[in-house]
Amino acid sequence: MRVTIVEVAKLAGVSIKTVSRVINREPHVRPALREKVERAVTRLGFVPNAAARALSGSRSYAIAALYRNPSLYYISELQKGALRVCRQRGYHLMIEEVATDTAEQRGNFEAFLRGVQLDGAILSPPLTDDSPVLRRLDAAGIPYVRLAPSADPLRSPAIFSDDGGGAALLARHLLGLGHRRIGLVAGPEDHLASRDRRSGFLAELERGGVSAERVQCVPGDFSFASGMAAGIELLAREPRVTAVFACNDDMASGVLAAAARLGVAVPEALSVVGYDDSPIATQVWPPITTVRQPIGDMAAEAARLLIEQESSVQPVTQRYGIEFIDRRSTAINCELKR
Repeated sequence: MRVTIVEVAKLAGVSIKTVSRVINREPHVRPALREKVERAVTRLGFVPNAAARALSGSRSYAIAALYRNPSLYYISELQKGALRVCRQRGYHLMIEEVATDTAEQRGNFEAFLRGVQLDGAILSPPLTDDSPVLRRLDAAGIPYVRLAPSADPLRSPAIFSDDGGGAALLARHLLGLGHRRIGLVAGPEDHLASRDRRSGFLAELERGGVSAERVQCVPGDFSFASGMAAGIELLAREPRVTAVFACNDDMASGVLAAAARLGVAVPEALSVVGYDDSPIATQVWPPITTVRQPIGDMAAEAARLLIEQESSVQPVTQRYGIEFIDRRSTAINCELKR
């Protein structure tokens, strides 16, 4: 049976109006009263009715996570993180794939915005820098938080992870194992994260005595198929690389598949590292050495910023750290053992 606001008010010993003000996060509620209501809400498991709340004020109690990204893991983590906060605050979360390459796609996005009332939107790469998307959200007066934008970071709140630093950790790991002939499978150029991973990796190699010109770079698009194609290309070259950094785990898994097809043993003859610590990193053999970025936590913080807005979200910038995960896909350069 659904718990009502009347029951919350009775347990907290306050008026229904006070409960409503706390639930709607209105200012000027005394801390003691707010704490009593929040305890009652938690004890009773009360979930506010978003539709009823929307009728009583200017908010819709709905935010959208907008994406255009081939990584299912990224989208899943984005959704889980944002949903965690939305459920705690009684908000609805909409998930919408957006493309703006054609007039029809742009029209579809405009129709979506006309058909919904949003309190805000979370933008993930590459939509964070998609001019048609940003212009239409601005025109509609919908506040947004961007994950890893590469341009105009003060245009909106922005949340980053240390992609360059994470890639540098992987470069130091490979250098420490004695690797000097190294390949890199890059991600899409329209992703700031992809560019930061590439530049952070190459800069750390330079510091370790391996110039960027010596690194064999092959493009990818964050998909398994592109990683496999890049792996086949890299492993066909002579002299063959002894280590490969793929800019996400899906592509690193593709490199492992390419090595298996060509009979190159990992990690005995080839070390492979990825990025993200997505599920596929532990579902392949050998499991992939990688770095973990807190996608879910970043999305949760974006949702919190949107939900807790007073009149508008202020342009703040936040940066999250990463964690190195050492697994079985790397080993000492085999040439050093001869």
